[in-house]
Amino acid sequence: MTDDIPGDPSVPPEREAVRKRLVAEHADTSERMAALSRDFDAIVEANALVAVDDEHDPEGASTAFERAHVAALLAQAREHLAELDLAVERLEAGGYGRCEECGESIPAARLEVRPAATTCVGCAGGGAERRR
Repeated sequence: MTDDIPGDPSVPPEREAVRKRLVAEHADTSERMAALSRDFDAIVEANALVAVDDEHDPEGASTAFERAHVAALLAQAREHLAELDLAVERLEAGGYGRCEECGESIPAARLEVRPAATTCVGCAGGGAERRR
């Protein structure tokens, strides 16, 4: 991700604020991924020290569940990072905040909660099909 020069008069203040929010969200997600990776490694390491027979060990199923759960959270975090990167690209291209389905503006409240959102609430809930 590239950062605009802070205070650059050619960059609208709203765009700079959005960029900062996206960068902060990216950093938070990266930190979460690092913590999840450490958790995953600890689970794998703990299992390597003990002869685990998931089929017969009463703790085996919960260990397998923990490992799968952390792996799923890591996959979600990776996907979110990719979505944030695409949001920055849309911001640079001037398409950030526009619904990819209907072309209308995505409400600021939705972008505040989901900064990488690509659709308005109506289209996210299948509204595009209802309008046809």
